[in-house]
Amino acid sequence: MAHSVVIIGSGFGGIGMAIRLREAGVRDVVVLEKAEGLGGTWRDNTYPGAACDVPSALYSFSFERKTDWSRRFPPQAEILDYLWHCARKYGVLEKVRFGTEVTEARFDEDAAVWRISTTGGDLEARVLVSACGQLNRPVLPGIEGRASFAGTSFHSARWDHGADLRGKRVAVVGTGASAIQFVPEIAKEAAELRLFQRSAPYVIDKPDRQYRAWQRAVMRSTPGLWELNRGYTYLAYEARALGFIKYPKLMAMLEQRFKNTLKDGIEDPVLRDALIPGYPMGCKRILISSDYYPALARPNVDLITDPIERITPSGIETSRRAYDVEVIVYGTGFRSTEFLSPMKIVGRDGRELNEAWRDGAQAHLGITVSGFPNLFLLYGPYTNLGHNSIIYMLESQIRYVLGCVEALRGAGLAWIDVKPDVQDAFTREMRERMRTTVWEAGCQSWYMTADGTVVNNWPGFTFAYRRATRRPDPRHFTVRRAA
Repeated sequence: MAHSVVIIGSGFGGIGMAIRLREAGVRDVVVLEKAEGLGGTWRDNTYPGAACDVPSALYSFSFERKTDWSRRFPPQAEILDYLWHCARKYGVLEKVRFGTEVTEARFDEDAAVWRISTTGGDLEARVLVSACGQLNRPVLPGIEGRASFAGTSFHSARWDHGADLRGKRVAVVGTGASAIQFVPEIAKEAAELRLFQRSAPYVIDKPDRQYRAWQRAVMRSTPGLWELNRGYTYLAYEARALGFIKYPKLMAMLEQRFKNTLKDGIEDPVLRDALIPGYPMGCKRILISSDYYPALARPNVDLITDPIERITPSGIETSRRAYDVEVIVYGTGFRSTEFLSPMKIVGRDGRELNEAWRDGAQAHLGITVSGFPNLFLLYGPYTNLGHNSIIYMLESQIRYVLGCVEALRGAGLAWIDVKPDVQDAFTREMRERMRTTVWEAGCQSWYMTADGTVVNNWPGFTFAYRRATRRPDPRHFTVRRAA
C-alpha cells in the first residue's frame, strides 16, 4: 500500500513539511533519514564554534516561535535542540525512519506511485518530497596524495571529536563559512596552525551578543514585541537584497565595513594584503566573524597562499616548501549543485534526473521538475539566499507543496506534472535576472556549476518568492485523473 507522502531528509525542510502535512490532515507520512538523528546540516556540523550567521529572530518556524535563544546568532546545539523540540511537539518523531538511506526512486506512471528503494527496504509513495537541501554532501579536494597522509584528517562537517588537537601541528585547507568559525577555536589549542587559503573571503564583524535572562523573559511574555523584533530584523536583512540582485554598487557600504574589520583585526600590512579578496564583494558568500582576523594574527598561526601541489604522508607541499603537520582539517565545502545526488531518481519514460539536469539543475520555482510527477523539492535550484533566512523560503515552498497535495486529493488526481514550457520559461527568467546580480561578477563560488552557471540562488526578494509560491497555478501542470 502506497503511503500518502514520503519525505527524504529531516532538517528544517523535512520537519516543517511533515508538521504542515499533519496539520492539514495528511496522516500517512513517512520521513526517511539516512543518519541516526534528525537535524540535517545542524546535526552534521558539530565543529568547534559552529553557529548560525542569520539572526536568531529569523531562525525559527513562524508557527513555533522561540523566544529563549541564548544569543543573537544561535549556536549549533541550540538550533538542533529546537528541531528536536518541534519534531516531538508536533508528533513528527514517530514518522521518522532513522538509518534509512534512499538509493533509488522510480515513478510508476501506470500505478501513479513512486517506488522507493532504501537501505532499509522498499516502499511506495503517492507523493515524494526531497528535503535533502544543498549542503549535505561534503566535498574533499582532489589533491594529489590526499589518501597517503599518515596523520589524522577529516572534513569539518564530519568533525573527529576524538582527535586531540592540543599541542599539535594542524593544517586547515579552505577558508569558507565553516573555517572562519572553527579556526579561531582550534588556534587556541594547536601548537602550530597552517591555514591554506586559495582565495580570501570577505569577512565583516559579527554583531553578536548574549541575551540576558530578563531580555528572554520580556520576549517570552510579550508576543507583540517578539513579532516586532522579527519583522524589523527581516526588513533590515531583506533590504540587503538590492546590493546582491540589482545594484552591486550598494555593496560599497558593506565593503567599508569589511575594510574596518580587517584593519581592526590585522596590524601586519603584508598579512592584511593577503586577506583582501580579488573579486567583488558578494560574489561569494559574505562571512561574519569578530574573532577570525585576530586569530590569524596569533603567533602560532600562519596563513599560506601558495597553491597546494600535493599531500604527502607527513604533510602538505606547496610550490615553495613542505609543511610537516600531524592533523589536516578540510573546510572545503559541499557538493552544492548536485542536489539529489547520489540518489537515482527516474521519472516518466525512464528519464533519469541526473540526465535531465546534465546542463544544470532546473525546477519551476525550485520545487517541481518536468517529467517527474508528484516529486517536490525543498531548497532546490534557485532558492538559496545571500541576504536572509532560508527558513522563510522553506515555509513558502512548504505552503506551495501543501497546495499541490491538497489539489491532488481534492480534485481526485493521480498525478500532476509541471509543463516543460513553464519550467523552461522560469529557468530563462532566472538566468536573465542572474546577469545583473553580484553572483555573476567574476568569481568561482559554490553557487555555480562547473561551467560558471549560477543555479543555487534566488535573484530577488524573499517576499516576491512568497508571492510567486502562494498557490499552485493549475495552468502550469499536466494532470492525470485517478481511475
